[in-house]
Amino acid sequence: MDTEQETTQQEGSVLKWPYPVNYGKEIEESGDVLVIGSGMAGCFAAISAAKKGAKVIAVDKASIKISGSGGTGVDHWHFACTNPNCTVPPDEMIETLKSYPYGISGETGLGPTSYVTCVEGYDALLDIEEAGGIIRDVDDEFVGAEFRDEESKLMFAYDYDGRHTLRIPGFKYKDVLYKEMKRLGVKFSEHVMVTSLLTEEGRTGTRVIGACGVNVLTGEFYIYRAKATVLTTMVPHGIWSYSTERTGLYRPEPNTGSGYALAWNAGAEFTMMEATTAPSVFWVWTPRWGAGTAFATCYPCTLVDANGKEIPWVDRDGNILKTVSERSQTSTGQKFFLFTAPGLRMPYEYRGPSMILDLGERILNGEYELPLYADLPGMPEHERKVIWGLMVGNEGTTRHRVYSNYSMAGFDPDKDMLEVESPPREAMISKQPKSPSLGPSVRDLGFVGGYGGLVTDWDFRTSLEGLYAAGSILAGGADYSASSCSGRFAGRTAAEYSKQASEPVVDRTQLEKEKDRIYAPLSRKTGVEWKELQFQFNRIMQVYCPECKNERMLKLGLDWLNDIRGNEADTVLARNLHELQRFLECMERITVGEIVMQSSLLRKASSSVLDFKRLDYPEIDPPEWQKYVTIRLDEGNIVSGELPLNYWLLPPYAPTYRENYEKHCSL
Repeated sequence: MDTEQETTQQEGSVLKWPYPVNYGKEIEESGDVLVIGSGMAGCFAAISAAKKGAKVIAVDKASIKISGSGGTGVDHWHFACTNPNCTVPPDEMIETLKSYPYGISGETGLGPTSYVTCVEGYDALLDIEEAGGIIRDVDDEFVGAEFRDEESKLMFAYDYDGRHTLRIPGFKYKDVLYKEMKRLGVKFSEHVMVTSLLTEEGRTGTRVIGACGVNVLTGEFYIYRAKATVLTTMVPHGIWSYSTERTGLYRPEPNTGSGYALAWNAGAEFTMMEATTAPSVFWVWTPRWGAGTAFATCYPCTLVDANGKEIPWVDRDGNILKTVSERSQTSTGQKFFLFTAPGLRMPYEYRGPSMILDLGERILNGEYELPLYADLPGMPEHERKVIWGLMVGNEGTTRHRVYSNYSMAGFDPDKDMLEVESPPREAMISKQPKSPSLGPSVRDLGFVGGYGGLVTDWDFRTSLEGLYAAGSILAGGADYSASSCSGRFAGRTAAEYSKQASEPVVDRTQLEKEKDRIYAPLSRKTGVEWKELQFQFNRIMQVYCPECKNERMLKLGLDWLNDIRGNEADTVLARNLHELQRFLECMERITVGEIVMQSSLLRKASSSVLDFKRLDYPEIDPPEWQKYVTIRLDEGNIVSGELPLNYWLLPPYAPTYRENYEKHCSL
């Protein structure tokens, strides 16, 4: 293949690719632990493995310094239960989290992830502080605030009594972790898109011994040999809809599900992949938190209607709360409460204050007039400053898109209100049942209530020897703190495994097959573009895997996916590395779509928890289907299975969280 600099014709001019292109040139790297993906989970995995003495390689298809959701900032840290002010110890918190349906919270994932987060969440923050990050109000900006501890200078979010969630000025955390990785000697491999895991003898289901992929700037083929591999990539985006022109998306476009595709093709076991949800209207036309809200980063903001009429807040019993302070306090007889996304079912004893749950009906009845506004000027000074200056100013999707841009444009939180999208997210909770969509519909891998991903054990090892996972690729999901803690833990266990693992022997046939697949679009002179393939795939998912599913539609959808994989995909033309990367990402999404459809076929019951509706199996969560359905690929064949909802506390594991943690954390 041509190794000279690429050129692209555009409007009569010649645009030169700014990097030397060497298609197919092989570059080999070897190490003890390979970390794929360098967000918060990946950075912590690399750091903890390096501290164990392992030779670590961190690979990312972007710049490691800014990659991942943590690349632009963190504003709150859930379940830091061992901080000196928390009133809820880890073993008490885990009893709360496991009471969620299916043992998932959407923030901390399944049992092992949840417990490790509760035990090590604050330790992970202390690691950041030791490396040079700020986790406290060191400048005394919020002295006297109700959410600040004067001795430790720690700041708390949501529940000011339980104090288990910390407010943090974390927009520089990724830079801190990047420097710590360099200090520890982690080898960086940037702008490399990993396209396949390498396995012993090149077969699915065998030990993972590294990975291979393509440098998206130079076209070089990278081969990584490693005794242990840790997958820390993000949850997929763009499965049902995709547009390079859309702005305000919650998840970045490069989040294609690469780790899902890598693990699936290698034979790893997944669960909950049938769990999807309707995308929130809150993220459609504006950057996240670019409009006012009372949710998450803006909690507990006051909202008013177009006439200045305030929207009431209520406690868990529906009693009107009269002050802003009461919105962050426990109810009578309640030790602590948990903040969760609206719509997530939660046991009564742990429910926190919220806006009135029938806001949608009241708007329809004319009690409140649209549009609504976030009344920042009407908030107490400390609350206003901490919402706009610390939370919005540090949250990953708002630091630059919202806080910096709005401030430069003259927005003044002391004087100005933010218009709320209509209907607001809070109004999505309704006492009236919503009618299901029976036609084509856009879905997303669920965040509220958790989503599908890899099955792991207490070492965060997948079903494949040598392959570990951390972060949002885990079944059940993981937010910033859970991603960091699971990465911190998985890095340790992977490093320990690498000490006794044999040297990897790469199968040359597997490499050659992957090279042929990767570079094939570059050799074509004519063909369709990657966008056509992407849009066709999205339409298949919208029509054949919508909100309401049945067996016939799902099977037709799988037939269509196989058809475009074997026909249109083989005619896609890539004229440069940008188009090649987009094509490979599209193929990753198609793989994720197949996993979702196959998993949907396997669950023969509807589920309110998983937001899963089968028209041919309408019974909701019958007892015999209250379990995890598992799925994996074995030499081209689908293999299904099942796991109990608390499988991590059943043999071969110990019966308590504490016993399992103490047994495995000492590794």
